[in-house]
Amino acid sequence: MVSVAEAAVALSDKAEAATIATFTDLPQGHTDKALELAIDMGLLKKNGNLFEASNPLCKLLRTPHDRERAAVLRIMLESFLPFTVFREELEATKDAGIAASRTKAKIDLACHREDVKDTLLSLATYSGALIVSHGGSYERDSRSMTNLLLELAVGSEEIGAAIHIIRQELSDEAANLVDHDAVIVPLATSLRHASAGGAGREAVLHAGNAVDTFLDWYAAEQGGNLQGATGINGKLDKLQQQSRLPKKLVFIGKYVGHVRNAADHGNDADIGAPWNICDATGRNFVFVAVSFIRSVIAYKAGRFEA
Repeated sequence: MVSVAEAAVALSDKAEAATIATFTDLPQGHTDKALELAIDMGLLKKNGNLFEASNPLCKLLRTPHDRERAAVLRIMLESFLPFTVFREELEATKDAGIAASRTKAKIDLACHREDVKDTLLSLATYSGALIVSHGGSYERDSRSMTNLLLELAVGSEEIGAAIHIIRQELSDEAANLVDHDAVIVPLATSLRHASAGGAGREAVLHAGNAVDTFLDWYAAEQGGNLQGATGINGKLDKLQQQSRLPKKLVFIGKYVGHVRNAADHGNDADIGAPWNICDATGRNFVFVAVSFIRSVIAYKAGRFEA
């Protein structure tokens, strides 16, 4: 559920169920159930065929740090009626199966009792709302809401710091032109993944999404036509053909496009295996992506900077 909520934020105006399933690498059936749960919990809402954040906390799920994800989920669970009823019955009966049956009866849930039990226990133990005790029983976590909010505040500060760095690297000119939510925030998220270690692939995917979205904006600004173009490389080819970007900038952008493809496309036909994205590539990639955007904005203004 956490991964599909994060995906909806990351994909922005492309957050259809099928795209979210591809982004998270989950089967469509699992994705659909997870999206329904995210809506029920108040993290997401559906607008037409798109899913979007309905709570500001949802944006804090875009972090490489599990403790921040868990804190967001814990806060949402504390106001999620099925969980509060389940926990109350669990404390009364000490039996998760009975608690799930009573929860289903009390609030007229349509799903099977075992689904209720498994889903709520999974969410509760991941978030720390319930702790596994002796003999497989569960206990309420004693952490205060103040501690949870402190964890979220730390995460927010880190996001703010990452956004500040990205804006500095872009330059005021570029940072004030590009879309904050669709370009700057994904680049900041990429930077956080890159700095966390072990998340090079995630760093590449987030920064690649930012560049892809940026190219859509740039083409519209320059009167270019990207019809039929897919991915970063296809859009770069179109822009070069229409004399909207010079060859040198296209080649820089092609590095971004090819590394993103390596991170995102599974088995490579040339080698018969997927590419491993190392931490160093993730760290370098985000700054190459930022440099590319800055250079394209400079080119748009009549300056030639790479």
